[in-house]
Amino acid sequence: MTSIIKLHCLSGAGGETPPCYVLQIDEFRFLLDCGWDEKFDMDFIKELKRHANSIDAVLLSHSDPLHLGALPYAVGKLGLSCPVYATLPVYKMGQMFMYDLYQAHRNCSEFDLFTLDDVDAAFDRIIQLKYNQSIDMKGKGLGLRITPLPAGHSLGGTIWRITATGEEDIVYAPDFNHKKERHLNGCEIEKLLRPSLLLLGAMNADYVQPRRRLRDEKLMTTILSTLRGGGCVLLCTDTAGRMLELAHMLDQLWRNKDSGLVAYSLLLLSNVSYNVVEFAKSQIEWMSDKLTRAFEGARSNPFALRHLQLCHSVAEVTRTPGPKVVLASFPDLEVGYARDLFLLWAPNPQNSIVLTARTSQGTLARELIERGGDRTLDLTVRRRVRLEGAELEEYLQTQRQLQISNVKQEAGGVSSDSDSEGELEMWVVTGRHDLPVRHGAAAAGCFKTNKRHYTMYPCPEERTRADDYGEVIRPEDYRLAEIVDAEGEIRDVPPAPPPKNEPQEEPTEVPSKCVSSVRQVAVRARVQHVELEGRCDGESLLRIVTQLKPHALVALRAGPSAIQLLKQHCASEGIDKVFTPARGETIDATTESHIYQVRLSDALVSQLWWRRAGDAELAWLSGVLTARDQQHHDTDVDRAYVIKLVSKLYLNCNRQSSGIEEMPGLEPCAGAPHSAAFINELKLSELRQILAKHNISAEFSGGALFCCNGTLAIRRPCDLAEDCVTAHPPKRVLEVQASRAPVIVRIAGSP
Repeated sequence: MTSIIKLHCLSGAGGETPPCYVLQIDEFRFLLDCGWDEKFDMDFIKELKRHANSIDAVLLSHSDPLHLGALPYAVGKLGLSCPVYATLPVYKMGQMFMYDLYQAHRNCSEFDLFTLDDVDAAFDRIIQLKYNQSIDMKGKGLGLRITPLPAGHSLGGTIWRITATGEEDIVYAPDFNHKKERHLNGCEIEKLLRPSLLLLGAMNADYVQPRRRLRDEKLMTTILSTLRGGGCVLLCTDTAGRMLELAHMLDQLWRNKDSGLVAYSLLLLSNVSYNVVEFAKSQIEWMSDKLTRAFEGARSNPFALRHLQLCHSVAEVTRTPGPKVVLASFPDLEVGYARDLFLLWAPNPQNSIVLTARTSQGTLARELIERGGDRTLDLTVRRRVRLEGAELEEYLQTQRQLQISNVKQEAGGVSSDSDSEGELEMWVVTGRHDLPVRHGAAAAGCFKTNKRHYTMYPCPEERTRADDYGEVIRPEDYRLAEIVDAEGEIRDVPPAPPPKNEPQEEPTEVPSKCVSSVRQVAVRARVQHVELEGRCDGESLLRIVTQLKPHALVALRAGPSAIQLLKQHCASEGIDKVFTPARGETIDATTESHIYQVRLSDALVSQLWWRRAGDAELAWLSGVLTARDQQHHDTDVDRAYVIKLVSKLYLNCNRQSSGIEEMPGLEPCAGAPHSAAFINELKLSELRQILAKHNISAEFSGGALFCCNGTLAIRRPCDLAEDCVTAHPPKRVLEVQASRAPVIVRIAGSP
């Protein structure tokens, strides 16, 4: 039976907003991706909040914030509690993306949209899958199956195939790359059978992509000319996605002694650079066939990057002498280390800024791509600084008051006989001890007392910290001279090494605050855009649509020109159903033209007579279609039944309604009993055997089965010629309708 398919575009339609869609198949709802933009648009969150409780499963296609950035907020703040499905690299690298995103915003603002605990809680819900591993949904999704397919573009990137058993085949392909890259295979979307519905990311439908060789030459020319001129190169990339392709390519170039790059430094700067490289080393089986064969044969890990130096702060970069190439996280230049280095290096004309991705509208990187550099920009500079002077004293005083109040609350919750003698009058906070002290408390001596509070004085033992030879160890002698970067920001302050045989204390947060100012930045460095996004170009995208030739297509994340070009191409290829939804719009992509959902009343269900037919149970249903306001309201909504009607009739009901409360209903009707019906494929030879068991003679003549002394003939309309009935006119004829639909036997002729 055909399913009812609806797609609600929360985001990612009618423009380049992040992808986030609710795909409804009958009563089961998938959340396809859960991306967030660089500005953290809350209008999209308001729309997501309405659907959070009704979502049954989440499918993630890529690991970057563009595809899963809002997942921690949805789990931590909106109460999203359904299973989340993704591949292993999306699970691992997605965590690194979100850790880096959180830390980058915490370094420059009071970021409170989600916490690291929310990130961990969200990724704990992920069910990790392998490519081509099919999972059957349960409950409301019985009969639905999901399968992740390789998409390219990023490590573990996925094209989702959603199949309803024996019915629709839905393909969700937001971002993919059909071409092989250095560390990834291309997708194989063109090998899929003709899908019923294709959800296609069509942002590049009108984009003409330069050849890979020309892009690599442009990048290498920029790097060599800048380094030989004494400048530095800033490559703005992401945290753990396209950065892997770029890092692998540059490390291979640095290994080539003829390139002349060995004399220069190659750095990777992000909050999680070490973890990202370590995860990449353990995920070779998800990469290209070339890297897999090299690892299996020579046991050489392609991501043992010998020339790539891992950095976690701007101070480490500034301490590296000479010209250098730095891969810094966050290509939008709104936050993160890429923006910090941009503010430092942009005024120097010897430096170069290389932008590797077209980020969202309104970001600094997009403005530089569209309008270029060599001008003065007014930029807001936000950073976190230490508290000093009166602000530090006020902060410490607030912490003391909070500490005292916590101690009072803990002591106030303990009831004892001595509490009636009076309240605690003074609280002493000394060193690391928070101890209640009662004034006038007499010493108990050797006599027994019922008092539970005693006068106590902390006596910490100061132990001399010395090594095995008696030399006194002073941790301050081993601290780095510079613990802040060039901008005065506090990042990754190296802690003092803990002494031996001493209990380690929990690290305390350095008192700090966020300050903001507007600075005029003269962009004198050379700004280059080298497209390294790893997405399918416009020509290849249209060719893939031609090969797939879906029954229906939905264009996602596409501008007006891309949509117009795609619609013209689909019209020339004979694809009639092309949907171009806007943000917030719901489209009905049901395959059948007349299919509706109706609600069965308890009175009607109680009258059904079920008969077993093989592995199924069947019942004859006869009812009257009524509007919702004419139905009898049930006391328990969970007892309601929902069915689908496929009919040639045009039913007067609202096709946009998706809630059970708005569905039309079926009420029992009084009338004569229905005629007999046979459901299934009828074989006349088997029927003859059944008649013989009941001592009824039957003979074949002209393709028809005559029985009861020629008074009854059972025939197939396509098998019986007209002269057969004319030569042997029976009193009653049974016609067997053979088609893909359930076979119905109807009686014709005189009774």
